[in-house]
Amino acid sequence: MSETMKPIKEGKVREIYDNGDSLIIVATDRISCFDVILKNTVTKKGTVLTQMSKFWFDMTKDILPNHMITVDVNEMPPFFRKKRFDGNSMMCRKLNMLPVECIVRGYITGSGWKSYCENGTVCGIKLPEGLKESDKLPEPIYTPSTKAEIGDHDENISFEQSIDYLEKRFPGKGQEYAEKLRDYSLLLYKKCADYALTRGIIIADTKFEFGLDEEGNIVVGDEMLTPDSSRFWPLEGYEPGHGQPSYDKQFARDWLKAHDEKDHKWKLPQEVVDKTINIYLEGYEKLTGKKLEGYEKLTKKK
Repeated sequence: MSETMKPIKEGKVREIYDNGDSLIIVATDRISCFDVILKNTVTKKGTVLTQMSKFWFDMTKDILPNHMITVDVNEMPPFFRKKRFDGNSMMCRKLNMLPVECIVRGYITGSGWKSYCENGTVCGIKLPEGLKESDKLPEPIYTPSTKAEIGDHDENISFEQSIDYLEKRFPGKGQEYAEKLRDYSLLLYKKCADYALTRGIIIADTKFEFGLDEEGNIVVGDEMLTPDSSRFWPLEGYEPGHGQPSYDKQFARDWLKAHDEKDHKWKLPQEVVDKTINIYLEGYEKLTGKKLEGYEKLTKKK
């Protein structure tokens, strides 16, 4: 294996390296909001994303296998045995990724709340009248979307559209795959959301991604229930009727909406960056009961 490796793909946050029969996915400290990569980096963010995914992958492997092999850089090629890869890198099985983002909403917020206010539906799903912002839904709902390239926006699609979308890529399998993605997404969300409540955190919504392994089995891939792919709210102080504080990048999104969206500078002030990583780290600690190495250094005030 060469001492120097270059990523075969760079996403908004992740870099993917080809390791022969596996992939190594590195979660960088880049931050993306509204499908745009900001000009800031957020120290330790990549480590939080990788270690959070590992935590959930371990917890849910009884429901569905996942692509994780190891997060120990000592089990990776020598190129990755460096400080900048330690903690934020995951060796994974190669999958044929399914072209649908699988979103589960347990509470009404964000774009779902906006849609509900307009016509009483979320992604075409009719919801009960009289819901307030941040209300818990009677049952979690599955609202798939397309996967966007960098600079583009994901597009919400109906369950029926997801069947057609998958059928085009996998003839004869569209219905089967669409149903399995929906059912697995809801099972994973319910198990993890129930656990998170015991740790004082509400998982308002999240997205999953799935792929096919060499045998054609559906496997969880990408990231799982991280602050980048989910809305985490503190259970303490939860009160429907308005937006909620969160343990994710919603704080950064809100700042951009209020200050930066019109001129598109897409840069956060340092105090917003500092608060963002502290939010990420606090959420990780509450959910896992562990602190990341470097936590005290980042959060301790002089």
